Amino acid sequence: MGNKQEELEAIVQQENYDIVAITETWWEDLHNWSAAIDGYQLFRRGRQGRRGGGVALYVRDIFECLELTNGNDRVECLWVKIKGKANKADIMVGVYYRPPNQDVEINEIFYHQLAKLSQSLALVLMGDLNFPDISWEYNMAEREQSRRFLEWVEDNFFTQMVSEPTRESALLDLLLVNREELVEEAEVGGRPGHSDHEMIESSILGETRRGVTKTATLDFRRANFDLFRRLLDKIPWEAALKDIGVQEGWTYFKTEVLKAQEQPVPVC
Repeated sequence: MGNKQEELEAIVQQENYDIVAITETWWEDLHNWSAAIDGYQLFRRGRQGRRGGGVALYVRDIFECLELTNGNDRVECLWVKIKGKANKADIMVGVYYRPPNQDVEINEIFYHQLAKLSQSLALVLMGDLNFPDISWEYNMAEREQSRRFLEWVEDNFFTQMVSEPTRESALLDLLLVNREELVEEAEVGGRPGHSDHEMIESSILGETRRGVTKTATLDFRRANFDLFRRLLDKIPWEAALKDIGVQEGWTYFKTEVLKAQEQPVPVC
């Protein structure tokens, strides 16, 4: 990031951003330049024990912020809770860098951390997750770790907002939200310095409030799956599906599953 610092500061001041997230800062204590930008609070986390990596967040100093500790130095991420003004909800903003060769164990630590944070707060996550084989259009991936990430995104009701490549033909840099109405569609374009990654711009909508939607949604995070299995086990599948056609069988199956989920899966 060192050779891009002056250009970064110029872009931030010109565009008047409220929040700026950076991955792969490569910042070290020995740098002889300042990473501070006038008018902004700086939150940073360096890679522990080896060179490279690192993440940072600049937040305009008019916002009241609180950095949360992530509890594990092996996960290259940081979280800042931004207090909402008046009756607007607080928002959790995170930045994450996932190295291409990261261990599965560290991936799971991060997924657990993210799921826990998203249960109670509106959440926006930005970062380079290095899953080039994922097709977000078709929700498919070639590698096992990528498929696991897609599964996690779906199970925790996150939405990925970036649709264009961010490094050559690969979509590496993502913008994830746990409520679609939180942000406008992300725009990709522009490279600071000699970076090989495109910048992503989006607006976090300030009018977002608690209870903004009245749409009823099944809350699988609070589901009683043991009860769900027991109810499904009581259905006489073999007898009911014997000697009937595919379409009739599918209709019966779908109807019974939907009936069985009413009790163990609450609605929010």
